[in-house]
Amino acid sequence: MTDYSDLAAKLRARLAELTERSDEIGDDLRGPLDADYAEQAVDLADDEALEGVDEVLRAEARQIGFALTRIDNGTYGTCTNCGERIALARLEAEPAATRCIKCAD
Repeated sequence: MTDYSDLAAKLRARLAELTERSDEIGDDLRGPLDADYAEQAVDLADDEALEGVDEVLRAEARQIGFALTRIDNGTYGTCTNCGERIALARLEAEPAATRCIKCAD
């Protein structure tokens, strides 16, 4: 069995970054609207963009969570399609990868 402790540490660090950023976005979205209607329109448009960014961050966080679960249960690094080992270089480039490069195409 391959030791993925370095990758797990990187994944946990990235997950912490994503969580912090998502929390900041949540705080921004919960902030009060400006009294000026024109500014409110700008704020609402900005909020919509922030919600999109937050969705992307949360999706990445979920993928990292799945990868950490696979590390914990010993299935990390095994292609979910063909069952072969996923190359370490691929996992380092795409730590949440669930398929080997051959099956990912």
